[in-house]
Amino acid sequence: MTTTSAAIPVSSLPLPEVPGALTGATLRGFADSFASDATAVRMQNAVTRSGLDEVAANHARQVSLSTTMSNRLDDWTVANQKKSGRCWLFAALNLFRCGAREVLGVKEFEFSQSHAMFWDKLERVNYFMADVIATAERPVDDRLVTFLLAEVMGDGGQWNMAASVFAKHGVVPKEAMPETESSGNTTVLNRSLRSLLHHAACTVRTLVADGADTAAVEAACQQVVADAYRILAIHLGTPPDSFDWQWRDDAGSFHRDGGTTPQEFFAKYVTIPVAEYVCLVDDPRPEHPKGGTLTIERLGNVVGGDPVLYLNTEIALMKRLAMEAIVAGEPVWFGCDVSQQMLRKEGLWSADLLDLEGVYGVDLTMTKEDRVRFGESMMTHAMLLTGVDVVGGVPRRWRVENSWGDAGGDKGFFTMDDSWFDEYVFEVVVRTSALPAEYRTALGAEPVALPAWDPMGALA
Repeated sequence: MTTTSAAIPVSSLPLPEVPGALTGATLRGFADSFASDATAVRMQNAVTRSGLDEVAANHARQVSLSTTMSNRLDDWTVANQKKSGRCWLFAALNLFRCGAREVLGVKEFEFSQSHAMFWDKLERVNYFMADVIATAERPVDDRLVTFLLAEVMGDGGQWNMAASVFAKHGVVPKEAMPETESSGNTTVLNRSLRSLLHHAACTVRTLVADGADTAAVEAACQQVVADAYRILAIHLGTPPDSFDWQWRDDAGSFHRDGGTTPQEFFAKYVTIPVAEYVCLVDDPRPEHPKGGTLTIERLGNVVGGDPVLYLNTEIALMKRLAMEAIVAGEPVWFGCDVSQQMLRKEGLWSADLLDLEGVYGVDLTMTKEDRVRFGESMMTHAMLLTGVDVVGGVPRRWRVENSWGDAGGDKGFFTMDDSWFDEYVFEVVVRTSALPAEYRTALGAEPVALPAWDPMGALA
C-alpha cells in the first residue's frame, strides 16, 4: 500500500534565522506583493507566452526606423559566422572584399574566414605560451595568471589582431580553404585547444620551478605549437602554401591567376592600405582623457605583430569620420555591445527600442560610463557600417552588414538608430589621414597601458 501527502510549499518551511538571510516572511511578502500587482501579473502572462522582446518592444520606435539610407554602399549578400565568435575577422574580410569585388569584376566574393581563423589560433597559442613563460614565477593564483588561464583560446579579437594575422599570413579565397564543421561551430575545437594549453601551462611552469634551462623551456613551448597545428589541421584543414586561382567575372570573361601565395593574393586583391588604419574608441571613463592613446596589457595574438592600440576620442568624432568614410565610398569596421536594445529578427537597434523598465517596473537606468565600470556593457561584436542616412550633415540612422546570415533584418543587414551609436558603439576603424591634426599627433605618444582584465580589453 502506498500513501500520498500534499507537498509542503517551500515558503512555509521554517528558514534559519541567519543575519542577512531571506526569511520565510520576507519571501511570502514578495509573493503576496506580486500577486496583488495587476500590472506585474499581466506582464507575467505576456512574457511567459510571448517572450520579453515581443512584450517590451517600443512599437512607435520600431516603425520609425526606416531601412532606407541616403548613402548606401552594399549591393551584396551577407556572410555567416554561424556558431563561432569570428565576427572581428568576418568584419575585416567583409571590408576587404569591397575592393576585391571591383578588381575581380564580380558582385559576390568571400575571402576564406577559416584560413584567417587557423592562423589566428595558431599564433594565439604561441602568444599564450610566451605569456606562460613571462609569468611562470608568479603564483598560479596571481590575478594575471588566473585571468590568462581563464580567458585562453576564445574566438574574439580586435582590429590590430586581425591586421597582424593578415600582414603575416595573407588571405585566400573561400574556395581555397572552405568552411568546415568546426569553423562554423568552434565549441569542440576551442575546448581541445584549451585542454592543450592548460596542460602546457602546467608543464612549463613545472619546468621553470625545477630550474630547467631556457632551451628546454623553449623546446616544450615549440612542441605545444606543433601540437596545436596538428589539432587545427584536423578540424579546419591544412592552409595552402599556394593555390591556383581562376574565376569568371560577371561579364562572362575567364581569368586565371595560378600558383599564388596567400601573401601575394593579399597584395593583389586587398585594395585598402590596412597598415594606415587606426582604431578609435569611446572609453567613457574620465580618468582616460579624450585625445590620448590606450593599450591593453597582454592583449594580442601574433608575437612581434602590431600591439593593440586605441585612440580615445569623442563619440561625435567617431560618428563624423565614419559618416565621411561611407559617403566617400568606403565601409567602416566597428565594435559594439551588440545585444543591448536589439530586435534581432527585425534587425533593429535603438537606445529606446525595448522598454524593459516598463515591463519589470524596476529602475535599470545607467550611464554609458557606469555600464562600463560595473560590467554591464563592453565590446562584444564587430560588424561593418555600409550605409548612413544623413540629414543636414548629421547622421540619424546607420546600415550595418552583420555576419549572422540572411535570416534577420533586411536579408542580414541591420538598421541602427543614431541614439544607439551613442550608447553602445565603442570603436570604429578609420584611415589615420582622416583624423584631425591634433589626433594624428597623439598617435605618437606613449599609450596608457590598462590591465589585461580592463573592460576596454573585451574582445569583439
